Amino acid sequence: MYYYEVAPLKIIRADQNTLTYFSGTPLSVGQLVTIGVGKTTQTGIVMAAAHKPVYETKQIVAAIDLKPLPESLINTAAWMSEYYATHLAVVLQTTLPRGITKKRRATKKMPTVVHRDRTNFVFNSDQRHAITSVKAMDSGTAILHGVTGSGKTAVYIELARQAMERGESVIMLVPEIALTSQLVADFQQHFNDLVLTHSRQSEAERHLTWLDALNSTTPRVVIGPRSALFMPVPNVKLIIIDEAHEPSYKQDQSPRYSALRVASVLAAQANGKVVQGSATPLVSEYYLANHTNRPIIRMFKKARADTIDPTVTIVDMTKKSHFTKHRLFSDELLTTIQNTVEHGNQVLIFHNRRGSANTTLCDNCGWSALCPRCFVPYTLHADLFSLRCHICGNHERVPTSCPICSSTEIIHKGIGTKLIESELNKLFPTVNIARVDGDSANIDTVESRYNDLYSGTIDIIIGTQVIAKGLDLPKLRTVGVIQADAGLSMPDYAASERTFQLLAQVVGRVGRSNHPSSIIIQSYQPHASAVQLGITQNFTDFYTATIAERKRAQFPPFVYLLKLTCVYKTEKAAIRNAQQLANTLRAAHKDVQVLGPTPAFYERQHDTYRWQIVIKSSKRATLSAIAKKLPPNWQYDLDPADVL
Repeated sequence: MYYYEVAPLKIIRADQNTLTYFSGTPLSVGQLVTIGVGKTTQTGIVMAAAHKPVYETKQIVAAIDLKPLPESLINTAAWMSEYYATHLAVVLQTTLPRGITKKRRATKKMPTVVHRDRTNFVFNSDQRHAITSVKAMDSGTAILHGVTGSGKTAVYIELARQAMERGESVIMLVPEIALTSQLVADFQQHFNDLVLTHSRQSEAERHLTWLDALNSTTPRVVIGPRSALFMPVPNVKLIIIDEAHEPSYKQDQSPRYSALRVASVLAAQANGKVVQGSATPLVSEYYLANHTNRPIIRMFKKARADTIDPTVTIVDMTKKSHFTKHRLFSDELLTTIQNTVEHGNQVLIFHNRRGSANTTLCDNCGWSALCPRCFVPYTLHADLFSLRCHICGNHERVPTSCPICSSTEIIHKGIGTKLIESELNKLFPTVNIARVDGDSANIDTVESRYNDLYSGTIDIIIGTQVIAKGLDLPKLRTVGVIQADAGLSMPDYAASERTFQLLAQVVGRVGRSNHPSSIIIQSYQPHASAVQLGITQNFTDFYTATIAERKRAQFPPFVYLLKLTCVYKTEKAAIRNAQQLANTLRAAHKDVQVLGPTPAFYERQHDTYRWQIVIKSSKRATLSAIAKKLPPNWQYDLDPADVL
């Protein structure tokens, strides 16, 4: 008899990931099997061979007629379960397609793409250096720090081509489905039969794509979001993460994994390489690379030698003289929009959708209310007439006058993309305007309208983060940012970093050709370092200042974080249980810092109340142990991307 540890795809026992079964025939690790659980049968995966136990075991009912999953994926799933303190069944449900045992009717649809000539690359010195540097790596993770327009995509394609020639599969991660069309268009000119996966595929389409990958006998190129990591293609030796700074690489549901961490573990299974590409690398990742001797490959030259830098104008939104024609759009911006569309070119109006959150500002001087302990903006709680820090719980009354200039013009503002669209339609009734944001995503996506965006049929594009990332629009000549400092109002230690990233990315949408272009930046805080450094794409100075601030306030990468959130039907129950747990943790763990409890950023959701606790520790294992022993009604996030 042969004995195996089998992981059911549903939770059988909360305290046990695998069950021991026997088989009359040998099985492979990664084999899908049918097992008996009580009076029912379930699907499971063979995780490891086992010795005959002292207790009686059941026989595996049957082996499912599918090729075994690569052992690298099995090992990675087991690591994720331990590292993120999540039951293995939950991890496997994430890594495998739904309805894995169902029979599917074969259909294969490739997305419609714009065909453009991306075959005749002439690499500059920075690109050649990047390619040779990655090739010279034995294994591990490298940061490819390339400014916008430096030609990172061409480097990705060349690295993938070399890997395929060696018989190695490549996984290419993108942060948004919106970016898939352009990237696929570029890759299709170099590789046949790409494996494409994304969230808009149906359950059947995702399953068939997964089966296609599993049954591959030759190396393949996979393109998709973070879930593409789990495509079972053979011999994965290279994982490329485009726009590696994007928060979408952190899953917001259990298991709350980081694709950057998982990619490193998956690559290590095959002694492979990971390339994190970004014009604005994550501050924490950059710090860790510097202090662990990971390669940081810099590409600071534009791919085209004849590019013309854009003209940048900063408009102070506290000066009403700049807004004589419209309250949202400065005179400078309106004039530039008019001139751009009259010459048959494109305009991008950018506004961060998170900017709709309440912001406490001085309308006279631009002062913003910040927590003195955490260096993050306060959040207004109007019912309590209070400003609160959602990290440490510090609070104070809403000021009646500005502490800087003594003005009584204290305002709480927010501007949304729908309002911007409505106002621009009134101002420019004859031009073609399209809004691309989270609200429009289901009906009017970047992907579905990419042809119009690329050709210039759309005159004015209004967008949020989706449009700021990665797209190369040849007719784009003007970029307007409505409220550049909007992100600074978020009560989070990483708010300034996200503001810097978004501004640097959106500024990089122009200045890629030999045509003059303009950038109009509107801001209440034009002198804020994140705004100034983002506009100039000065990562070095931003990184230096941010790391110093993080060290002073003790935030990642200098500590680990655990965010705990309770969900109760009544506010009284949420407060009582949050306070009780906080007191228990403080008494039991003298070596951690417990912040809160405080109301969650979105305190009331779906008729429930949410309160949270943030724990800091120098030892991640301590936080993991806490996460595993939480009482009911508590959710947890190890290594959260934010503390909102």
